[in-house]
Amino acid sequence: MEPMSLRDWEEGDLRLLEATMGDPVMTRYLGGPESPEQIASRHARYVALAGTGTGHMLVILAGPDREPVGFVGYWHKEWHGELIYEIGWGVLPAYQGRGIAARATALALDRAGSDGRHRYVHAFPSVENAASNAICRKVGFTLLGEADFEYPQGHPMRCNDWRCDVARRVAR
Repeated sequence: MEPMSLRDWEEGDLRLLEATMGDPVMTRYLGGPESPEQIASRHARYVALAGTGTGHMLVILAGPDREPVGFVGYWHKEWHGELIYEIGWGVLPAYQGRGIAARATALALDRAGSDGRHRYVHAFPSVENAASNAICRKVGFTLLGEADFEYPQGHPMRCNDWRCDVARRVAR
């Protein structure tokens, strides 16, 4: 298994965001690629998230050279009247199919559970995104059902609502 780790999102990570959120293949289940302005705004939010206590955006580093190959993050979201963490991830196409996203998501779930802020972390992949739904199954989420979302704003989509009890995960 190749080495993999996570680090906090930094100012120099804009190129990684351009390669993920600006790519039509990477965003096919998210309403398509973001504009350079949207990516710059997202990057500023990711950098600012560190230290707020409302979540973390993390860069996935893989291989012997610890090359940035993707991201995973979690952030506050109100869901059905409860404050939860929502989690999301993306791995560059050249690194997909190696288990990197699942390993990184598991590490992020452990981190979210360790901070003790929320019992549950939810993931909301498109019902059509087989790979992300498989990651949810693999790392221990429970499928609660389908939900309607608007992402990005103005773009309706049908998602699966996956929930992970990170308080129980940490207690193991």
